[in-house]
This record gives sequence, C-alpha cells and structure tokens, in this order.
Amino acid sequence: QVQLVESGGGLAQPGGSLRLSCAASGFTFSAYSMSWARQAPGKVLEWVSGIYSDGSDTYYADSVKGRFTISRDNAKNTVYLQMNSLKPENTALNYCSKEMGGFGWEGYDYWGQGTQVTISS
Repeated sequence: QVQLVESGGGLAQPGGSLRLSCAASGFTFSAYSMSWARQAPGKVLEWVSGIYSDGSDTYYADSVKGRFTISRDNAKNTVYLQMNSLKPENTALNYCSKEMGGFGWEGYDYWGQGTQVTISS
C-alpha cells in the first residue's frame, strides 16, 4: 500500500546539481516526516536529510549542510532533495523514506527502491 517512488537521479559532474523527487502514496503524506538516505557502494546506509511533516524543521547530515535542501509539497505528496555542489563522494543510491511519526527522527518504516546518483567527471 505504501509506495515511495524516487526519481531525478542520474549522472552529474562535480559541482553540478540534481533534484531528486519522491512521489508518495498509500498513506497520509502530510502526517509524516520524510527522509532521504543513501548507500554508496560497499558502505552502510546513511541518513542524509529529513523534514518534518509540516516542513517546520529539517535535518541534514553534516556532510551535506549548505549544499542540499530538502523540501516537500504536501499537496503533491512529494518530497524533494535539491543537491547542489555535488561531489564524487555523493555517488550513491538515494532512497526516499517515510518516518514513523510527524515530528522527530524515530526511524523510518518504508523506503523506495532508490534512484542512483553518480557524480563523475
């Protein structure tokens, strides 16, 4: 029932930008915080960014602060991750995830299949 479909990944050059989108369905989107996580080859899953259900607060991993911006459009059931000043180390499979609540970071219970981001010159 819960479905998260990521899109917007692809190949970008260092310093470039990508905008990831996640279309959500099967739940009351506006009631839940949403997050982005990523997994680089051979590495563990890393929490990248999150946004409260109403957009009142956001979270960013230190490594992406100032470069990435998470946002959401509850009317469209979509969460975005604007990725600027991309670096090769941002190469990863990026997942959209649904948090268990609307406020706070208690953990996520659903995630999509991911969209691949590859940063290479």
